[in-house]
Amino acid sequence: MIKSFVPKLMGLRLMALYKIKPKKAIHKAFMLFCTPRSGFVKPHQKDYLKAHQSKTIEFKKIKIQTYHWPGNGSKVLLIHGWDSHTYRWKDLITKLKAQDYDITAFDAPAHGYSEGNILNVPIYSEVLQKMLNQYKPEILIGHSVGAMTCIFNQHLQQDSNISKMVLLGSPSEMQRVMKGFQKILGLSDSFMKVTQDYFKERYGYTFSEFSMAKFGAYIKVPCLIIHDKYDKVVPYKEAISINKTIRHAELIITEGAGHSLYAKSIDEAIINFLQS
Repeated sequence: MIKSFVPKLMGLRLMALYKIKPKKAIHKAFMLFCTPRSGFVKPHQKDYLKAHQSKTIEFKKIKIQTYHWPGNGSKVLLIHGWDSHTYRWKDLITKLKAQDYDITAFDAPAHGYSEGNILNVPIYSEVLQKMLNQYKPEILIGHSVGAMTCIFNQHLQQDSNISKMVLLGSPSEMQRVMKGFQKILGLSDSFMKVTQDYFKERYGYTFSEFSMAKFGAYIKVPCLIIHDKYDKVVPYKEAISINKTIRHAELIITEGAGHSLYAKSIDEAIINFLQS
C-alpha cells in the first residue's frame, strides 16, 4: 500500500510545482524518469565482478567500469538492462568462454560500479559508441534497455564492424513507456505534452517517433530477437513489431522465461546463432 502511494504523492508534488514553475517541474519529471531505483552490486556479486574488472572509460566526467574475459574468437560486447549490471551475464559468459569468444562488458552510468546518476537510451547509446570505438566488437548482445540501445545506436551509426546482434526482451515503443510513467505518477495530459516537447528539444524525437520498430528498418546486420510471451515488463508484441522491420531477423518467443530470459535453452540459442 505504501509503495503504491509514494508514486502518486510524487506525481501530486510535480503537478503542484507545474502550476507555479512548469519548466522546473518538467525537468524534475525527466530526471525522475532517468534515475534508476536499483542496479547496485549485491554482496554475493562482488567477488565475481571484481575478479574480472578491466579499465575504466571516461564519459563526460564520469567513469564507466568495464570487464574483460579474453579469448581468441570473435569480440563480443554485452549491454545490460535497466536496474541491472554486468553480473546478469554470468551464465552466458561461461558458455561464451567455452567457445573461446573474446568478451567485454560494462556497467551503464548509474549502475554497478560505474559512476553517474541518470540513464536513458540516448545517453546509453553515447556510452555504447565509446565502447565500440575502444573495443571494436563484432557482436552486440543487449538485454531490455540495453537491447533497445543497440538498435538505436546502430540506427544512428550503422557501425560497419558489427556482424551480428542479439536482442533480448527489447522494448520498442517510447510512447507506451511514457504512458505507463504518466499512469503511475498520475500526471495530466498537458504535463506529458510539455514533457514530450522537452524530450523533442533535447533529443530530436517525439515519444511516438522514438520507436525501435521504426529504427529497425535501418539495421542491416543479422539479428536474433528473443522475447518471452509472458513478459510482464515489455509486451512480446513489441518484439514482433521489431522483427517485422529488421531485414535479417530471427524471432524466438519463449514461454516462462519472463523478462530476465535466464534459461539454458536461451543461452544455447544465442551460441547457435553466433556460430551459424
